Amino acid sequence: MATNLPRRVALGAGIALVAVAVGGGAALMNLSSVAAQAESGAVVPADVQASVALVEAKATAPSDEFSGRLEAIERVEIRSRVAGAVQEIHFREGALVKKDDLLVLIDPALYAADVDRAQGQVSASRARLILTKADFDRGQQLTSSSITQRDLDNRINAYREAEANLKAAEAALKTAELNLSYTEVRAPVAGRVGKVEITVGNLISAGPSAPLLTTLVSVNPIYASFNADEQVVSRALKTLADEKTPGDIDRIPVHMTTVTDSAPVKGRMQFIDNQVDPRSGTVRVRAMFDNADGRLMPGQFARLSMGQPKAEQTLLISERAVGTDQNKKFVMVVDAKDKAQYREVILGPSVDGMRVILNGLKAGERIVVNGLQRVRPGVTIKPEMVAMNAASLASIKAVAQN
Repeated sequence: MATNLPRRVALGAGIALVAVAVGGGAALMNLSSVAAQAESGAVVPADVQASVALVEAKATAPSDEFSGRLEAIERVEIRSRVAGAVQEIHFREGALVKKDDLLVLIDPALYAADVDRAQGQVSASRARLILTKADFDRGQQLTSSSITQRDLDNRINAYREAEANLKAAEAALKTAELNLSYTEVRAPVAGRVGKVEITVGNLISAGPSAPLLTTLVSVNPIYASFNADEQVVSRALKTLADEKTPGDIDRIPVHMTTVTDSAPVKGRMQFIDNQVDPRSGTVRVRAMFDNADGRLMPGQFARLSMGQPKAEQTLLISERAVGTDQNKKFVMVVDAKDKAQYREVILGPSVDGMRVILNGLKAGERIVVNGLQRVRPGVTIKPEMVAMNAASLASIKAVAQN
């Protein structure tokens, strides 16, 4: 009995190593041990019946999904350009405002007085100009025996000085009028205002050190920024560059969904950064979306789907045909002798329930699409030919034609 114990243990371990688990249409198999078992001359199971489909190349425009955040196109910190006391608040916190709407009123009395003073100075300068002009004109009409050259030069200089004083007075008036207009703090852009930071009655300063009154962010349109894989970006840019008439990046399709709205919203690609982040292997990308109703807010989480500018011939297989072997993805190829062959593949994005194959398969090859959990390398397959998810392929074809 003791001599049989190691053999039983070894047999149990062998059975455990070829255990198969199926979940979500993908099989998890320790295929390295299965291959070793086949090479050692172990008993090969009987023929296995499985659904088999042909790998076909289809014109598709696959897309990849990324996580991102919404950003306001314009963000403004509202500060006063003149000093004074806050007299009135004209907005409701969190409300939507239009461009040039009155937000805050600074006490205008002092600045109105400056305007009156400047207007008086302009009037005085204008009167002085009229007087010196008249003296200059009379001097030119007098003969040389009636006026000296010195007196004539003085009249000319007085006239020119009066002209300069009038211009200075008019400039001072414009400055005073500008300062008076700055007492009305208006929205520089349309958008949504934040909370009130300074209440009525507070004295505020002007310039860079002026206290924050509130913030204002634009609402429509809105940005969605995300980090896209460098391979996805490179493939899209290469497609654009290979065209006879290279297009703009806004030809790259992009769609967005949010937690509150699962229906995809079409946007427009607006920016692709000029370098790859070496730490993450991603490129910063930004798209623009309409937000006329203001329901999207800066900082909100979003899922972005970035596609390719035009449809390309790609290999598509059913998700159920893909198995997992540790950190690898594989399919079971059925050869001309109906033998199952292990084949490692590199997966691309999902397209309507199908999976794009970037490497590892060729068009026309047969693969197991159902019953993968019963198939091991080297077994003979009794193939039952089926369509490669015909319904999904039909919808993919329609998308590609659009």
